[in-house]
Amino acid sequence: MSLPKGFLVGAATAAHQVEGNNTNSDYWLQEHMPHTGFAEPSGTACDHYHRYEEDIKLLADAGLNTYRFSVEWARIEPEEGRYDEQEIAHYRDVIRCCKDHGVEPMVTLLHFTSPVWLIRKGGWAAESTIEDFRRYAIYVTKQLGSELKYICTINEANMGLQIAAISKRYQLMAEQARKAAGKQSEGKVQVGMNFSKMMENAKFAAMENMQAFGSPQPPLFISAKTPETDALIFRAHRAAADAIKALYPQIKVGITLSLHDLQALPGGEPYVRAGWDEEFRHYLPWIQNDDFLGVQNYTRTLYGEGGQLPAPEGAELTQMNYEFYPEALEHVIRRVHEDFRGDLIVTENGVAVADDSRRVEFIHRALAGVERCLADGLPVKGYMYWSLLDNFEWQKGYSMTFGLIAVDRQTFRRTPKESLSVLGEYARETAL
Repeated sequence: MSLPKGFLVGAATAAHQVEGNNTNSDYWLQEHMPHTGFAEPSGTACDHYHRYEEDIKLLADAGLNTYRFSVEWARIEPEEGRYDEQEIAHYRDVIRCCKDHGVEPMVTLLHFTSPVWLIRKGGWAAESTIEDFRRYAIYVTKQLGSELKYICTINEANMGLQIAAISKRYQLMAEQARKAAGKQSEGKVQVGMNFSKMMENAKFAAMENMQAFGSPQPPLFISAKTPETDALIFRAHRAAADAIKALYPQIKVGITLSLHDLQALPGGEPYVRAGWDEEFRHYLPWIQNDDFLGVQNYTRTLYGEGGQLPAPEGAELTQMNYEFYPEALEHVIRRVHEDFRGDLIVTENGVAVADDSRRVEFIHRALAGVERCLADGLPVKGYMYWSLLDNFEWQKGYSMTFGLIAVDRQTFRRTPKESLSVLGEYARETAL
């Protein structure tokens, strides 16, 4: 079968990873610390802040019909209570550019980065952040809501618990085999982390964090979470989502989650049940009333009787050191649908590889799974590939190439890859 008419087919980015010079954000401060855990600073990134028209045109010319991007809180509210009208106007221009090219804009309000002032006053461990985020969501919605059909409040709101579990596991592994364990751990979380460098720099980082944020362990969005701070993020989502719907009931509002395809080998079943409860099911009370859920998946995770297992021997690994396994997306969509009965949008799915023919293969196999879900009547409404551009993969820097479009690091020249046109062919089917 082909994708249905009106199906959203697009690509995604995050502001900090592509725009450049996000100087009022917590990440910018971290990147420039003497003992940073980042491989390199984001700098000008892809200069998407100035080149968004070129990038959106490339997306549209390939046939894609949707662009998921984030607005940057640290730009819009650089100081508490002071909104920058020039910055909100910038994002209004991005939305207008999408519309001019026949592209549906899908806005994410928070994609990992936060204003420095928010972290200094307690960040994602402070009760006050719920109201701060709600107020920011109201401001953005009042300014941009008339032009939007879709808003994602928070990207991968469950990431903090995943990082907490992996950080704990890494510390245990590092005592036995620091170098070998580093790559294994980093390949088990769907975000660019550099655990080995973080461990080496821990004693220096505490002092530098104190100077920058007023805390030796600042409560960033992706900091390891406790059950209480995990819940705080979803309370912030609920407050923002309800406020958005009160202003514009017609806007479809949802959240996105990082979801692995958890698979059990003999003896691994209890681990899979517990893992899925932690990664997804315990959030259901917070999200059941949302218009859609953003499904974000990149790979699978195997469990045996002793717990989590490495990728199978001989498996193809991506640059992120996890298994090349596009079939994971279909499995996750089906499993999510067992409990969440609303619409599902794949808001991220992609692969970091140097060989674009492997990206083409990944897209074909992932979308074949989406088509099977649709054939069985599952309410999948869209697919966003991650990412539109080769960009700043957080602590990994610019070494990971997820993009449908290559970006020259010196000249910023854009070079579309074959994978962009391949995904565009799927999108063209939906317009017929």
